[in-house]
Amino acid sequence: MSSISATLRKKPNKQGLFPLAVRITKNRKSTFLYIGQYIEEKYWDAQNKRVKKSHSNSVRLNNLIAKKISEANDTLLEVVAENKKASVKNIKTKITLEERSNDFFFVSEIHLENLKGRNKFHQIKTEKGRLKVFKQFIKSDKFLLEDLTSTLLKKFQSHLLLTRKISQRTVVNYLILIRTVYNIAITQNFVDRKFYPFGKGKIQIKIPETEKIGLNEKEILLLENIKLESAAQRHAINIWLTSFYFAGIRIGDVLQLKWSDFVDGRLHYRMNKNQKLVALKIPEKVIPILEQYKSSQKGKNDFVFPEMKKANMKDANDVLTKTQTATRKFNRHLKNMAKTVGIDKNLSCHLARHSFASIAGDSINIQILQKLYRHSSITTTINYQANFVHKDFDEALDSVLNF
Repeated sequence: MSSISATLRKKPNKQGLFPLAVRITKNRKSTFLYIGQYIEEKYWDAQNKRVKKSHSNSVRLNNLIAKKISEANDTLLEVVAENKKASVKNIKTKITLEERSNDFFFVSEIHLENLKGRNKFHQIKTEKGRLKVFKQFIKSDKFLLEDLTSTLLKKFQSHLLLTRKISQRTVVNYLILIRTVYNIAITQNFVDRKFYPFGKGKIQIKIPETEKIGLNEKEILLLENIKLESAAQRHAINIWLTSFYFAGIRIGDVLQLKWSDFVDGRLHYRMNKNQKLVALKIPEKVIPILEQYKSSQKGKNDFVFPEMKKANMKDANDVLTKTQTATRKFNRHLKNMAKTVGIDKNLSCHLARHSFASIAGDSINIQILQKLYRHSSITTTINYQANFVHKDFDEALDSVLNF
């Protein structure tokens, strides 16, 4: 025997108000679903199980109670039809899950779990921060997917740009995250597609162009010949130059290089970002750098550089943490060294990749560059390299102005 009814719970909150709830009873066992609303005890009609008309919001509250009872009853019938022996706990769990499934932040948890399953810990950390900012903006821990309108998103865009002073490119990343979560909700049938706030006539996501600037040959020579007394600064320069000499391989990959990766004068490694295999000739300029670390080699499979020697390589989160810590340390040293030699560009680890692309310019066949960068699509290479190729534009400008 089962029953569902409204009730006023007897334990008040700090303001002395009592919580409204829906009681679910099955086989003389009860559980309660709180609807998130509180009233004074004098406004509760215990006989008719409703809020008295003397309460200023009685109509709204009674409608909410009726809605919750109807939803609970539908779920009760569904669960019992599947399993007549289902407990009230099973019924409550089912109802709670259905209620949460329409919550944007509940679906965002599914998204983060999906990333965790793919060991995307850096992305998890970044997107948790962005979700926190969005939660602060709407001032609620729960937000219905149907209420996530294009109007609200436009206000959020303005908030990020004007109040938080976030760049246009980063604002796009916020919108991509929200769109990803909403797409998961649609796929899981948590929300009807008609509420989708993205697309033509709504919010359209366009990635703005960003300026990429690398060091020139003269500036590279300054770094190669810089006189340093600090071992930490020398190590930072070695890491940067190793990345540059090997066609701008990412710092995370540099730190995971092992002595066993160097075979017959070539570097063989697998990129962490896309798992593509790379085989590059060892440039002459790299050999003196590697020699500086030979004395600390403990075996063929030992890491060349020290940062990963104590990392748990089976724990992607530990590897990420050590990589990020090292990168921050390198970037601090690089900025100081840039000032020392008179480089006025924002010298960082990632600039090694841009610097190789900048010096390569249009002197290297685009298909060769695609292989060097290990891009899946040549379009990606063309778009990336376009940031650094200026010869055609310069010649076109001169052809007009040279009169």
